[in-house]
Amino acid sequence: MSENRLSAASFADLALPLFDQLYNFARWLTRDQTEADDLVQETYAKALRGFSSFQAGTNFRAWMYRILRNSFLSSRTGLKTTVVLDEEGGDGLPAETATPESLLIEQANREMVQQALEALAVPFREILLLCEVEEMSYQEISETLAIPIGTVMSRLSRARRALRETLLERIEGGRHGV
Repeated sequence: MSENRLSAASFADLALPLFDQLYNFARWLTRDQTEADDLVQETYAKALRGFSSFQAGTNFRAWMYRILRNSFLSSRTGLKTTVVLDEEGGDGLPAETATPESLLIEQANREMVQQALEALAVPFREILLLCEVEEMSYQEISETLAIPIGTVMSRLSRARRALRETLLERIEGGRHGV
């Protein structure tokens, strides 16, 4: 295989291991299983069609996320969609500490964080998800969003501060509202 000519087999080798991560991110963006399925399918189709333009030796993961994100933003749901925390993972607390009270507190905390995330502007939500949920490096986020690393760091800092302030307001409001 020449460096200029990447094969469909190499596409499969690079792309298939990313499927679960891309699907998870699509679910967060779309909030709908069917739309997430369609978005991931569209992402893989576009990536396969454009694979010849992929530069060997560059960050394939960031390239795939960029395709997914651009497809999402140009879709009919795009920017009007909000992000929901994944409610499927029941791995929150170890079984020996999972009391009815702790489960209620965990659910309330999850809902509070979800509401605070939904209150954030899309660029802040998006950067928090890529960093904290998808565990991308600043470089990968920079490549995915096509913004400088300095912008990634400042936007992430502002997003974290906004999330923290929103959560503190909700906590303080809850204490005074009782």
